[in-house]
Amino acid sequence: MAIDLPLLSQWLGREEQARDVLTAAPLAGLAATLDRDDPPPQAGDALPPLAHWLYFLPRHRQSELGPDGHARRGGFLPPVALPRRMWAGGRLEFRHPLRVGEAVVRTSRIVDVRHRSGRSGDLLFVLVRHQIENAAGLALVEEHDIVYREAARPGVEAAAGVPAPADAAWRRDVIPDDVLLFRYSALTFNGHRIHYDRRYVTAVEAYPGARRARPAAGHAAARPAAARVARGDRRALRVQGAAPAVRHRCIPHLRPAVRRPAGESLGRRRRRLRHRRRHRHARLRFRECIHCLNR
Repeated sequence: MAIDLPLLSQWLGREEQARDVLTAAPLAGLAATLDRDDPPPQAGDALPPLAHWLYFLPRHRQSELGPDGHARRGGFLPPVALPRRMWAGGRLEFRHPLRVGEAVVRTSRIVDVRHRSGRSGDLLFVLVRHQIENAAGLALVEEHDIVYREAARPGVEAAAGVPAPADAAWRRDVIPDDVLLFRYSALTFNGHRIHYDRRYVTAVEAYPGARRARPAAGHAAARPAAARVARGDRRALRVQGAAPAVRHRCIPHLRPAVRRPAGESLGRRRRRLRHRRRHRHARLRFRECIHCLNR
């Protein structure tokens, strides 16, 4: 299928803005959906990492939807001809907390459109950068990777899952059944048919069953990260989809075991990782950086 990259590149720099109020009800609904006994959220409570995905929900009219349940392309997102769309991953930077009850503004901007060829055919990647602000200023920056793929080819199976590491320091197994998928789609007002319409999933997308929404997997795995962000140990997260997650198949969420050179203290390891994040674009070794080494 021919991809008109010059046409799609005209969407670079396009922006849209959305406003919302961070109410408590979606947080309580998410806790119930993930079977967690979280305390009821109160006004002023800090939102846990990734909870902003419960807000700024799409409100396209029914007549504005495409055959896959998403909004028709050509508005904010470019009119990509490839039929299959999925959330590929993203990167998040937390500047300061968002809190329950706040009025917030999200500005979204298309910053990259890129074409690649993969094992399954043509791929078109669209990078959207979201900036969320509250009364105190810029609170969160998120880069959202969207990938468009060719239609499923007869006889070509979906990518196999990646085995979970056996030496993780923390693990929780989640089995995404029909009810969980439905409740999460309702929480996020997500009409993408791949998450609930088995006939569409198997006949059109060629997956063996309804797929779990990858943001749901991120929410399920975010608890250890939430504690680290609250303590100030971590200010950024990277989320990446490695393989399709299908209903009724166990999905392990885990945190890798801590690995550090022999004899290195935990404090020195934290300083080394902080140095890597701060100077990721510079050729400056940790042992040569006086600021990070002695901080």
